[in-house]
Amino acid sequence: MKVKIIVLAAALSLAPSLMHGQFDFKLADRTIQVHSFASQGFASTNDNNYLTIKTTDGSFAMTDGGVNASVALTEKLRVGAQVYVRNFGRMGNWHPQVDWAYADYRFKDWFGVRGGKVKTALGLFNDTQDNDSLHTFALLPQSDYPTDLRDATIAHLGGDVYGNIEMKRLGSMAYTVYAGRRRDTKYGGYTLMVQDRGINIDTYGGLQYGADLKWSTPVKNLLIGGSHMAEDVLGSGFTVCKQAQVSVNCVVWTAKTNGNYQERSRRDYINFGYAEYTLGNLRLDYEMRRYWRDQMVWNDMIEVRADTRGSYISAAYRVSKRLELGSYYSRFTCKYQSGVKPPSYDTSLPGNHIYDTVMTARVDLARFWNVKLEYHMMNGYGTNQSPAGFYATDNPAGYQPKTGLALIRTGWYF
Repeated sequence: MKVKIIVLAAALSLAPSLMHGQFDFKLADRTIQVHSFASQGFASTNDNNYLTIKTTDGSFAMTDGGVNASVALTEKLRVGAQVYVRNFGRMGNWHPQVDWAYADYRFKDWFGVRGGKVKTALGLFNDTQDNDSLHTFALLPQSDYPTDLRDATIAHLGGDVYGNIEMKRLGSMAYTVYAGRRRDTKYGGYTLMVQDRGINIDTYGGLQYGADLKWSTPVKNLLIGGSHMAEDVLGSGFTVCKQAQVSVNCVVWTAKTNGNYQERSRRDYINFGYAEYTLGNLRLDYEMRRYWRDQMVWNDMIEVRADTRGSYISAAYRVSKRLELGSYYSRFTCKYQSGVKPPSYDTSLPGNHIYDTVMTARVDLARFWNVKLEYHMMNGYGTNQSPAGFYATDNPAGYQPKTGLALIRTGWYF
């Protein structure tokens, strides 16, 4: 990487204003809270372009931000909404979306309901992944929280039942049960992945339901929990294969379907198990994730099964008011079978795994402004049946088995 690129990246990481804005205001005796956030990153890799960004050249195409507002209409009823936009290479593409918009009524501490477009409780961080101030890392572990699939998991159109149950000497249990519909944008990881195979998805989504349990144990600062989410997903669009550029199979399928395309879930679910422990300035996290996908593709002609597993262990230590250091090791593996190719169960192959060792320094330059310096050492590129950061379109010469990724990312919020 050229020295001038490094200098420019550092300069832009210092761009956000140090001013903190207070935008709460009153309307009809109700306080409306308005908050916003933004982040800008610079990413560079030695081999393999990552997250659809031209990282081998060094790139600033890593920007996101949002604005949200909420108001307590009564002591028990709150409404709010958030608009979000991002541009990560080809993901997001600056198209704004309503991240969440809901009404929340809490009858008691142990029972409440939410409805609208509601953030999905999944694992430790899915419903807080946009709150950069809560996280040490520039990128959450991609084995469990893939940036590629953010629009698929961030929220559902439907409703929740939730609450927190005190169990005296046994601690407390926070629960969420939900049902709704998933609705992906055209600029997420899955639609980009299937574009590599000659498929253009117009609509993708369907029924989504699940539950999350978080147990604050009697052991001080020890949290244990689990999540389950099941889906019934339908995708439709058209094939964009060209005879001179694609395999024989793709040409045959195009002819049979007359250019139309559809896929549907037979069985689709995600399971999470997690634990978090804090001791003074030290925080330890562990999560494991399994995603099972059984899908009928190409208008019910081909069945594809994929068993994707992720896990990580992380540690973060607050050295001082301004400095926090962190590290994690994550593992992503994928086994799959389809009606077209021989099954692939060997997770030692670089195309069936990504092992990622990460080191991070977070510097809090001001109360509402931080800069994160992060380095990833990735083994494998895991591109088989689930979006995992590496895409054929962005790596036309093929993949190298190892990738070093350097990140500078700054976040500002109020």
